[in-house]
This record gives sequence, structure tokens and C-alpha cells, in this order.
Amino acid sequence: MTASTADFITMTERYAAHNYHPLPVVLARGEGAWVTDVEGRRFLDCLAGYSALNFGHGHPRLLARAHAQLDTLTLTSRAFFSDQLGPFAEALCALTGKDAILPMNTGAEAVETAIKVARRWGYQVKGVPEDQANIVVMEGNFHGRTTTIISFSDDKVAREDYGPYTPGFRTVTYGDLDALAAAIDDFTVGVLLEPIQGEGGVIIPPEGYLVGVRDLCDSHGVLMIADEIQSGLARSGRTFACDHEGVIPDVYIMGKALGGGLVPLSAIATNASVMSVITPGSHGSTFGGNPLACAIGHEVCDMLSTGEFQNRAAELGDHLATRLAPLVGHGLSAVRNRGLWFGLDVSEFGITGRQLTLGLLERGILAKDTHGSTIRLAPPIVVEESELDMLADAITDALGV
Repeated sequence: MTASTADFITMTERYAAHNYHPLPVVLARGEGAWVTDVEGRRFLDCLAGYSALNFGHGHPRLLARAHAQLDTLTLTSRAFFSDQLGPFAEALCALTGKDAILPMNTGAEAVETAIKVARRWGYQVKGVPEDQANIVVMEGNFHGRTTTIISFSDDKVAREDYGPYTPGFRTVTYGDLDALAAAIDDFTVGVLLEPIQGEGGVIIPPEGYLVGVRDLCDSHGVLMIADEIQSGLARSGRTFACDHEGVIPDVYIMGKALGGGLVPLSAIATNASVMSVITPGSHGSTFGGNPLACAIGHEVCDMLSTGEFQNRAAELGDHLATRLAPLVGHGLSAVRNRGLWFGLDVSEFGITGRQLTLGLLERGILAKDTHGSTIRLAPPIVVEESELDMLADAITDALGV
């Protein structure tokens, strides 16, 4: 007897930790921008694994590369060289314009890696006194859920009851250059920020903010560290969200789409003058830089090198923005987007974000709410314009306007 939706939900709730609050749908297959549940119902995936699935479910190029590597070598550990890490590293350096990468697995690991590199650079290169380094971070940030990262989070749910917290971080208002300037001192080694705050609701900083951050970092001898885990790799209509202001950070943090939606793969990229502080034994990962992940990551770099996905995200984002704009004042209080990445705020006295996602679920659309009053949309970049029209119609219908 085939298990039902209710059976799978009951099993998951019984045996898995309740650290998520999923919508009541059980997915079994995916192809392109679509997923199918265990009952055979199809849904347009407008979350795309928080941008991990920028290239859609089961992209043929990525599957072919993965299958080929599965037949040869999947893991060596970094105790040995492999024939995949070097070519991947070269390709990712070309994509980022940096001298060196350090591969890891998850986004949170990459953020932790960037923090460690910035601190070590501060002590060994900048000359900050031992144990005095600080990193400036932003209100409303989301960089992961490790103990160190939640120590500088202001998300009560993610942070509460996990103390004592890791020191060494100063929080300022996102988008406020004066506040940032006031927080930087001689012991500051880095400014860590998302060029677009994803979990915050696709919050876009004021125009010129990233340029201002870059200037402040330059004038104070501080590393600008850009968390592009969600915003990067074509999602915003550019290779990186920093590209919208022509800003090049000292350190890129990447993850999610770097693994093509097939494997966990993350990395930081920086110049040799910074990466040189990493020496044998000072940082590592059993699976970081494994041949399977590197093969897929290399293919991702090749796919992004043409600009096709960046241009497609920009064009499709413009189309969807045009379709959604009339809903502001009619069920939505705001629509924000960069490329094919949207934050929709529901009206103050209307339905909640969760209620809207449930309404969309009934209409064959998968989306995710955040902070109660906002839903995020990030369809795979392979989505068709007609499918975005279907999405816009479903939102309009679910809002009852």
C-alpha cells in the first residue's frame, strides 16, 4: 500500500526534530521549475531551495556531470589531491576575479570560514592585538545558525537559549553608513553583510550603500565580506548582488546554488594576501572540496560564465515586477525585487504571510513566508515567462483582489 501525504507527515513529525514548520505538502519528484507530490499534484516551485536551485530541479548538464563523477571518484578528503579540485578552484577564481578559494560544504560553514580568515588576517597582517579583533555586522542579518553566527543574530527564535554567546561582533543598522563609520575602530578586521538581506524579506539597501561600505573599509584597512550565499550566482540578475553597484568585496561567501541543487557546496574567495593566513591544519573539512562537489561546482561556473542565467533572471524579474506592481495597495503593501528575487509585504490588516503561502499552495504554487508579514519568491531561473504569469495570477486570486 502506498503511503499518503498524511502518512509521510505523521512519520516526519514523529521521528524528526521539529526545527521547521513545513507547508502540508510531501514532495517526491522535481523537474525544471516544477515539483510533484506523492499524490501526483504538480506545483511551481517559487522558493527553489532558498536559491540553491537557481538552475532548477535536475538540470541536464548538472545531472550529466554528477553521473559521470559518481562513476569515478566521490571522496578523497583533502589528505590527497584530486583531479577535480584544481580545475574547480581555477574556474571559481575566474568567476569571482579572486586569487584563491577555500571550499566547504554548507553556507554556515563558509561564513564561519570567512570569520576565521578575517580574524587571523587581522592578527597576522593588520597587527590587531591578540583576542581584540571585532567584526561589524548588520541588524536583521541571517548568515546561518551555528553558535558563533547566532551570537550576532537579532532573530529571537534563532538565538534564544543558546548562550553563552561568542563575543567579537558589533551590530549596526543595515543601510546606515554613519552608524557603520562610528562602529569601526583600530581593532575592526571586517564588515560582514548581505548585499541583499534574504531572510529579512529581500531587503535592498539604499542606493550607494555598498559603495559607501567599500570606501569605509578601504579607508580603515578593513575587509569587506559579502555574504552572497543567496543573492549570488545569477539570482539578482548579476553574477553577484554587489555587481549592481560595481563593488568588489575583499571576500565573497558563496553556497547554495554553487552545488547546483545536487550537493552541499560552499566556498569563500579572496586574494592571496588574505588567503595566505590559512596554513596546513589551521582549517579544514572532511568533505570540503570533495571530487563530486567540485565537478558539479565546476559545471556551475561554466554555466554562469556566459551570462545567460544572469540576463534571464534580470529579464524575468522585470516581467514579474510589472505584473505584481498593481497589487501594491490592493493586498500588498510593498513589492521589492532584484532580478528574480522578490519580497512581498502583505497589507497590515490583511492576511498573514503564512496564510498567503497556504492560499498559493491551494493554487499550485510553493512559496515561503518570513517574519509573519512577508513572503519570498525565488523561482528557478529556468522558469518560463508564462509560468510567472500563472504565479502572478495565483497571488492576485489568493489575495482576493
